[in-house]
Amino acid sequence: MLVFILKRVLFAVITLLVASFAAFALMHMSGSTPGAVVLGMGATPDDIVAYNESIGWYDPWLVQFSNWVGGVVTGDLGISLIDGRDIGADIAKRLPVTAALAIGGTLVSSLLGITFGVIAAVRGGVVDRIITAFSGVFLSLPQFWLGIILVFVFAVQLRLLPATGYVPLEVDPARWFASLILPVITIAITSAGFIARQTRASMAEALAQEHIRTLRALGTHRLRIVYVHALRGASLPILASVAIQFIVLFGGSVIIETLFALPGIGQAMQAAVGASDLPMVQALVLVATLVVVAVNVAIELLNRFLDPKLRTS
Repeated sequence: MLVFILKRVLFAVITLLVASFAAFALMHMSGSTPGAVVLGMGATPDDIVAYNESIGWYDPWLVQFSNWVGGVVTGDLGISLIDGRDIGADIAKRLPVTAALAIGGTLVSSLLGITFGVIAAVRGGVVDRIITAFSGVFLSLPQFWLGIILVFVFAVQLRLLPATGYVPLEVDPARWFASLILPVITIAITSAGFIARQTRASMAEALAQEHIRTLRALGTHRLRIVYVHALRGASLPILASVAIQFIVLFGGSVIIETLFALPGIGQAMQAAVGASDLPMVQALVLVATLVVVAVNVAIELLNRFLDPKLRTS
C-alpha cells in the first residue's frame, strides 16, 4: 500500500507540473504581456517592453517556469496584474465559497441519486421507468435556466431565500446556509440525475449476481441483501460517478457563481481570463488541477479499501 501511495503522489506531482506548464505556455502564446495589462492603453511600447524586462518576461520559458515553481513551493503565487492583490490570499478567500458549493451539491445529489437509483433497481417495473424518465429530464436541464426559475419562485415570489450574494460562515452561519441553498439545489438536481442512472445500473447488475441469489435462497432479510451485500458490490462505480460529479461541480461552477453572485474560484477564473491576468490564471489552474488529482487519489484509495481484489493486485 505504501508503494502504491508513493506512486500516486509522484504521478500527482507530475500531473500538476504538466498542467501548470501547459497553462504557462498558453498564456505566453496568447499575445498579451504583463506590461500591456498593468500599464494599460496609454502606455507606450517602450514602457511596456521596459516593464516586461523588469519582471523577466523575456527570459527563457524554463527559467521563468522554474522561478514560478520555486515561488509556489515557498507559498508565493505572485500578485494580480489587475489590482496588485496577493494571489494566494485571494484564492484562500475564494476557495471556501467554491468548496462549499461543490461539497454541498455533491452531498445533496448523492443522497437523491443513490436513493432513487436503488429504489429503481429494487422495485423495477413502473417505478423504475418513472425514476429513469425523471433522471433523464433532470440530467438535461440547463443549470442557468433552473437557477433562474428557483430564484423567481423562492426569492422573488415567496421571498424565502436570498436571490444572490454570499455571507461567510464566520460572519453569520444561518445567513451563510441560506445563501447556499438555491445554488446548491440548482447544481444538485442535474447531478442527481447522473448519479441515479449510474446507481440504478450498478445495483441491477449487483442484484443479478450469483451470491445474491444464494442469499435469497437462504432466506436472508431483503433489506440486508439490498443495503449491505448488493449496495457494497455496486459501490465502486457509484463512488466513481460521485467523484466525477464533485470534479465537474468544482471546475464548472462559473455559471452558478456568476448567476448567484458568489465570489468563488469560478468567478475569479472568468475575470482573470477576461482581463489577461496571467499569474492569476496560472494559479487558478494549479488549484483546480490539485483538487482533481486529490479527489482521484482519494477515490483510488477508497476503492482499494472496499475491493480486496484491488488490494492484492
